[in-house]
Amino acid sequence: MTSTARTASGHGLATIAADGTVLDTWFPSPALVPLAENDDATFTSHFQAAEGEDPDRGVKVQAVSVESDLDAEATGTSDVWLRLHLLSHRLVTPNSINLDGIFGHLSNVVWTNFGPCTVEGFELTRLKLRSRGQVTVYSIDKFPRLVDYVTPSGVRIADADRVRLGAHLAEGTTVMHEGFVNFNAGTLGVSMVEGRISAGVVVGDGSDVGGGASIMGTLSGGGKEKISLGEGVLLGANSGVGISLGDDCVVEAGLYVTSGTKVTVLNSDGSVRGTAKGSELSGSAGLLFLRDSVTGQVQARPRKGQKVELNAALHAN
Repeated sequence: MTSTARTASGHGLATIAADGTVLDTWFPSPALVPLAENDDATFTSHFQAAEGEDPDRGVKVQAVSVESDLDAEATGTSDVWLRLHLLSHRLVTPNSINLDGIFGHLSNVVWTNFGPCTVEGFELTRLKLRSRGQVTVYSIDKFPRLVDYVTPSGVRIADADRVRLGAHLAEGTTVMHEGFVNFNAGTLGVSMVEGRISAGVVVGDGSDVGGGASIMGTLSGGGKEKISLGEGVLLGANSGVGISLGDDCVVEAGLYVTSGTKVTVLNSDGSVRGTAKGSELSGSAGLLFLRDSVTGQVQARPRKGQKVELNAALHAN
């Protein structure tokens, strides 16, 4: 983002509980402009009809207009929701805006097929809603499913429950059934996601996160380093990384490389160059990480110009 695009705004619909708690705010068309320059009549002309009270859920739906300073901490719940929408609308990339302190503005919500509900007293709410049909609870969480608020173009999501609002999915991305993408994380190009992309993690164009693979995030455990995968990277099935990988790297199936992993670094002819901690190799390009099946030694070998190639037809979304 340039220095001229650090302010964002949006007109939306907020769901507000009886005690004033904002359960959600939907921004159908957020923009990287100040509120004074945001005049999107396409959606706002329909807001009045959508406003009102829902006595069964004990909430009211109200039109709101929000402006965010993207370099400062969010000032309220709807401000947080605007930032999550900016990420999922691909107007900003992960780690490019201030998301400090957002959990203090978000409440646990019961996400249902009839809309968000408060956790307290939900069984009575469920009983009231049954007059409308079967009540389905998708989750009890601070974040809803991405697809209930944003429909990103050029993307396949096999299981909508596994992608949170605030995920950034570039065009050409396929998230298979066991793939998971957290908020403030995602892809920057055509990618296959069959594993876990944790908060703060970004995956480059042409990369493949294999089935059951995991990329460490920073929400728990006190970690600060934001992990990234470069372009043309392959994480084998059930592998994982706690370090960043540069372009054209491969981690073999079942191998987990963390910052403290002791790695034997080999030359292209197979001779030993030396040893290094995983953290010392973070961001390196063109490496194959594997475990020697005889010695159990974790090794990093230079790759000889091979490229990870995704199925073009599969990703023509």
